[in-house]
Amino acid sequence: MTGTEAKSGNWMEPRESVLHGAFSRILQLLARISPGGRTLRVLLHRARGVRIGSGVWIGYDAVLETARPDLIIIEDGATISIGAMIVAHFKEFRGVRIEREAFIGPGAIILPNVVVGRGAVVKAGSVVSQSVPPLTIVEGNPAVAVAKCGVALRQDISLKTFSRTLQPVKAPGPGPATEPDRQLAAATPRESAIS
Repeated sequence: MTGTEAKSGNWMEPRESVLHGAFSRILQLLARISPGGRTLRVLLHRARGVRIGSGVWIGYDAVLETARPDLIIIEDGATISIGAMIVAHFKEFRGVRIEREAFIGPGAIILPNVVVGRGAVVKAGSVVSQSVPPLTIVEGNPAVAVAKCGVALRQDISLKTFSRTLQPVKAPGPGPATEPDRQLAAATPRESAIS
């Protein structure tokens, strides 16, 4: 499996034993409230079947696929922030891969069949339904690219250093500006540079 897989035609959910399902959900609940973003929470999710690399940080109240945790891959150095949710299967869409040094913001939702690229940043509250290219910042519902970053948002990188590498992604505009648009732009006060 490459991290995400789509099944076509007739699909059937694998049968889950009551005992295994209950055990996995108890571990999920413990992981949501336990201390230790790099230690205990990671250990509990690994015990559930989530494939987690080294140096991963998982925030409080993160929900990592309740029924099929084995469909999630979180690579080395990734961050899953407080309240983030990863849903790894829905009908024939299966699998989520969070690549090395990716950052999933607070309250973000990652949907099935998605790869969040190396060093990518998913901003708080975003809903990701399509794969995110490496070193790209996405936001919104549905999440869209808003910037490219030159470095990953890691613990050892200051926010100032990270911010200096950002380059906005030009969104497709509605076309040439109309006369009312030009008048509005001319009437809008501009910030003056103070030296």
